[in-house]
Amino acid sequence: MGNIAIIPARGGSKRIPRKNVKDFCGEPIIAYSIKAALKSGLFDEVMVSTDDSEIASVSRQLGASVPFLRSAANSNDFATTAAVLTEVLTQYQTIKKSYQYGCCIYPTAPFTSVQKLKEAYALLNANGFDTVLPVQRFSFPIQRAFYKEQDQISWVEPQHALTRSQDLPQTYHDAGQFYFFHVSSFLKSQKLITSNSGAVEISELEGQDIDNETDWKLAELKFRLMNS
Repeated sequence: MGNIAIIPARGGSKRIPRKNVKDFCGEPIIAYSIKAALKSGLFDEVMVSTDDSEIASVSRQLGASVPFLRSAANSNDFATTAAVLTEVLTQYQTIKKSYQYGCCIYPTAPFTSVQKLKEAYALLNANGFDTVLPVQRFSFPIQRAFYKEQDQISWVEPQHALTRSQDLPQTYHDAGQFYFFHVSSFLKSQKLITSNSGAVEISELEGQDIDNETDWKLAELKFRLMNS
């Protein structure tokens, strides 16, 4: 049945205009996700789901396919990643194309590497997970976090107010790069993180959320440092 990489890249970014094709260290940022998927050799098809003609054109030039444009219903600010993936997989099924495994790679994930894609795929197969994703460690124990209301703070978990950081279990967060998944399991659950998900860990240097211009600049600094 094969594998498919799906890169969801709509055109209507608000916080960073034209985010998915904005120059990042010399290339449109979406180029890094497309190139990692192609170089990995893991996929029978690398496609971009978009509603935008410029993104579609850039993606095709980079070697990805754009067999159809995304529906208006899944192109607004409220469309979920799961809904977009389901639309793509369903449309492929109508033309008699089915896949055993899929990988959703975000278009603004320039730190996505061939190595981590391969590690995630191997873990998915070896352990029978529904999904596998990259995670990063929280830099400070979340058990000792505060709530803040106006100028007053209170413990989230008061029982850990005096617990030493080194005595608390390490916690992780979604790195926001990609999700490797078993297609049939995903279509049933409509979830990219389930009770049967696995993870590959990446360092603080290997990832960066890019939600605003400051994030973008930090990501470029990290990227140049890693590739210097």
